Amino acid sequence: MAARKTPSKPLPSDPSRQPASRSGDRRGNGDELQQQAGGSHPAMTTAQGIPISDNQNSLRASTRGPTLLEDFILREKITHFDHERIPERIVHARGSAAHGYFELTKSLARYSTAKILTEAGERTPVFTRFSTVAGGAGSVDTPRDVRGFAVKFYTREGNWDLVGNNIPVFFIQDAMKFPDMVHSVKMEPDRAFPQAASAHDTFWDFVSLTPETMHMIMWAMSDRTLPRSLRMIEGFGVHSFRLLDGDGNSTFVKFHWRPKLGIQSTVWDEAVKLQAADNDFHRRDLFEAIQSGNFPEWELGVQLFTEEQAESFPFDHLDPTKLIPEETIPLQIVGRMVLDRWPDNFFAETEQVAYCPANIVPGIDFSNDPLLQGRLFSYLDTQLIRLGGPNFHQIPVNAPKCPFANHQRDGHMQMQVHKGRVNYEPSSLQDDSPRATPAGFRSHATPDDGIKGRIRAESFADHYTQARLFFRSQTPHEQAHLASALVFELSKVETAHVREAVVGQLRHVDESLARRVADGLGLDALPPAPPAKVPAQDMPPSPALRIIGRMKETLQGRCVGILIHDGSDAATVKALRKAAEGAGATVKIVAPKVGGATLSDGRKLAADGQLAGTPSTVFDAVAVVLSDEGGKQLAKEAAAVDFVRDAFGHLKAIAFDAGAQAVLKAGGVGKDAGVVDAGDAKAFIAAARTRQWEREKKVRMLA
Repeated sequence: MAARKTPSKPLPSDPSRQPASRSGDRRGNGDELQQQAGGSHPAMTTAQGIPISDNQNSLRASTRGPTLLEDFILREKITHFDHERIPERIVHARGSAAHGYFELTKSLARYSTAKILTEAGERTPVFTRFSTVAGGAGSVDTPRDVRGFAVKFYTREGNWDLVGNNIPVFFIQDAMKFPDMVHSVKMEPDRAFPQAASAHDTFWDFVSLTPETMHMIMWAMSDRTLPRSLRMIEGFGVHSFRLLDGDGNSTFVKFHWRPKLGIQSTVWDEAVKLQAADNDFHRRDLFEAIQSGNFPEWELGVQLFTEEQAESFPFDHLDPTKLIPEETIPLQIVGRMVLDRWPDNFFAETEQVAYCPANIVPGIDFSNDPLLQGRLFSYLDTQLIRLGGPNFHQIPVNAPKCPFANHQRDGHMQMQVHKGRVNYEPSSLQDDSPRATPAGFRSHATPDDGIKGRIRAESFADHYTQARLFFRSQTPHEQAHLASALVFELSKVETAHVREAVVGQLRHVDESLARRVADGLGLDALPPAPPAKVPAQDMPPSPALRIIGRMKETLQGRCVGILIHDGSDAATVKALRKAAEGAGATVKIVAPKVGGATLSDGRKLAADGQLAGTPSTVFDAVAVVLSDEGGKQLAKEAAAVDFVRDAFGHLKAIAFDAGAQAVLKAGGVGKDAGVVDAGDAKAFIAAARTRQWEREKKVRMLA
């Protein structure tokens, strides 16, 4: 693909890309349209009745310039959206958080004056919140969903909020579309279901008409949205930001969090069963890790690139539906974050914490990313309604840990007692009145030579190349999971033409993927692909985008379950436990009764969980150690049979002894490299360090 030119040309109007009526062809490209009211469609207006000519693009100073404050249509739309829920967050409502610290390990003084990025060895307090996106506060932890990854740094220069996700790109290019996207994925408004799920008509209808979603759809349907643990997800700042040095020179930066434990996901059937096994699986996992002293840790990495490098990319880095492959701009590790303290009160801290991407410190600045530009307004506006007014920053979890002073006064829930007669500037009546400082925040002087308007830059027009890059960078196992996820989701869509329209979009991503999904849906023929402004290009595969092959083969931070019953061999249980704990795993004992079981040596071993309520889905590997009599009894117990059947189906290592063979037989568990003799603890640990991917073709049909 040719390098992007600056300034970019506006996309021309293309009547052939208009979405047709419900009964007609739906191959429109909603993100590039100036949709016209016609037929039975009433003209769209603001709440004041003012007709809207463009509901797809915010008003920008130029095609690639910043969003303008004068855009009253954007402000009204997002303001109303921000205030739709009281007091629960509209998105990211289901969250878990922890305190900790960030330590800089490599100074970026060459690029930035921000002390948090220049003073190596310094530790800065943080409060980090993880969340699902679509579900409400009472939903479960483990649905297929994007995970929010928000970090509040309490720096010596004020609070810096790095508010991102576990996915490096987003569904939409412009903040104007955020209310539409979220409305489509939330519960359908006439029936209030499904909860915390994207597998329904309104979401896929939006996707079918919005090609810019295709890259994010690849990520959302991948294993990335089924994390094994919050401790095992990556985090991304999503947008390009700027670092500014002392002379005001700018370097672009993208922020990445890399988990010390490596990335790990569940398989779909496992995620579904985890919802039944433990609605709070991720929250409990994070809590137990911190309470046990196994503090979660991430490395902070940065991709640094210049304006000149950005101009050479075959995509526009200001487009939030695009990423920069690590093979193009390598990641530099500059710090680490450790979470070492659970909140004292969930409501006061986890629920009341207010993140805002507009909270940055001197030495960091924004780019003209149009989604970021809208977020700078939206987050602050949301907190005003959620937390009762303009003084939410005085809530302890939100308050800076450095001195702060200004002339803001009064307002709902004002907690400070301001003294003196001066609450304005300039003034001459009070010597200690706060004033602006030369060391304060400065914005980058970004040149702009465009004409304002509601239009996408031509450099934002390619919606399929990076979607193709992501899919073709996956291993065959991951590609099968992604295709199967699309089949599952679209099988829940009742409207046939929506299913067909999505498959048509997939043809631009990868023809084989479209065929697999069409076959899984029982379509007689592939639907036509809609017109594409920019056909997908082939980029070199990026191994950094996959999980399998990158996940660490380790038991560090993982959990092993050992199923026992009266008469289980004490020496075998002890040896397996010692080996697993020696490899870094937590070990939990499961028995038919929570009181435990009497082992072969006559001693009673307490159980960490009762069999009926502690299925194998909550473990990374399992061992079953039973006497002959215990095996005969549990072979008739559905929970025990499911314990081994699910472990096998979820590709986990299983250790068994002679007595356990009856249970394995009842569960249809066959022998392979991951099913090992319980007497060989070394072999079990080796198998438990990873999933048995070659087993998958034996246990389930994938697209």
